Amino acid sequence: MDISSGFSWVNLTPETGHYTFGYYDRNPWDATGRTHLALRIPQQERLPEPGEPADVGYVDREERAFHKLGETLAWCHQQGAMTLWLSHRPGAFVYNDFVREAGSWRAIARVHSLTEGDLGHYDVPVYTLSRDGRWGATLNFNRIPRRGYSYALAPLPRENPMPELDNDGLFLVDMHAGESKLICSYRRLIANHPFPYDLEPEGGNPVYMWLNHAIFNADGSRVMVLFRYAPQMTPPQPWQTYMFTMRLDGSDLRCSLSDLHWRHGAISHQIWGRTPGEILVDADWGWRGHEYVVFDEGHCPFHAHRISRGMGPAGHLNFSPDGRWMAADTYPSPDGIQQLALVNVASGELVELGRFRHQTPGAKGDIRCDLHPRWSPDGRTLTVDSIHEGERKIFMLDLGAYLDSAQA
Repeated sequence: MDISSGFSWVNLTPETGHYTFGYYDRNPWDATGRTHLALRIPQQERLPEPGEPADVGYVDREERAFHKLGETLAWCHQQGAMTLWLSHRPGAFVYNDFVREAGSWRAIARVHSLTEGDLGHYDVPVYTLSRDGRWGATLNFNRIPRRGYSYALAPLPRENPMPELDNDGLFLVDMHAGESKLICSYRRLIANHPFPYDLEPEGGNPVYMWLNHAIFNADGSRVMVLFRYAPQMTPPQPWQTYMFTMRLDGSDLRCSLSDLHWRHGAISHQIWGRTPGEILVDADWGWRGHEYVVFDEGHCPFHAHRISRGMGPAGHLNFSPDGRWMAADTYPSPDGIQQLALVNVASGELVELGRFRHQTPGAKGDIRCDLHPRWSPDGRTLTVDSIHEGERKIFMLDLGAYLDSAQA
């Protein structure tokens, strides 16, 4: 498989086994730019089973070897274990896990330091962190019916499918004090839904609701989350998606994207942009194919600006830290190949960085290997997860020389 396209990719995890980091909306590198968080997972053929552990650790940029620091029972192929560096504790990071209490499993977030070892845990799992590491956000993983985005020990609430309207929803985590509080309940989301009648039970059967994909904006002043629902729990399709944003105390709740924007695959993914109000999406709103567009959530009426045309199938987008570049992957074309491009934000020009195989032959369930491109804090390096050589690995591309020449 030719992945180079003239660029020199490096396998950060050359050892035997499967390695992954996870999602595209987070930074895997420590402050030195040498240590990259990683998981060593036991298989890539099926969803994890209850009690099946993954190894938590890191890869050294120079050694290109995996260093195990612990294990977790809270992992999935799409998003790993939500490993995230803690800015207020240099060299420390969090990752989700489960503890056994009173005969049942409870999700938590463990804290580990590269120099001091185990530093304890938070009483709730963490979904995402603000860029300064001051705040975290979390949600109920048990309610996520797409099991490739949840955990084997977080069973669906089949006996009681309705959420606790006033006690469940999006939670804010004080990463200094270790305390969490509900900032937006399901009842508030329903009350602020553009079409609340759409959530009314039909034939006595309530719609199944869940939250997913929480992300903080550029300055940590707002958080977004997807509010989704479907006629039944499993399979969840066809589901509807409404993107809500809010301040950290839950006030100024806005539905910034309704399902009318998402309908029929018109949006693939969403992420905050370069400014506190900017949102970046891969959208096919003009029926010309997917394009990379931004809009300001506070602008009324809705007004979107196209940065670039896309490469075909939809994918994941991510601005570089300085906002001059964008990494853009795709879902696979009919031949099973996904692409990765570098986009010049000022001109909209795309340069292909590589082509990768997407799916393990014979794999079952939601365990595909999206590239999920992630920038280093200095904006000069990209890493992706890929199975193009067979085993799942983490690959790195140093773009420093290319970016310097392009900006000269």
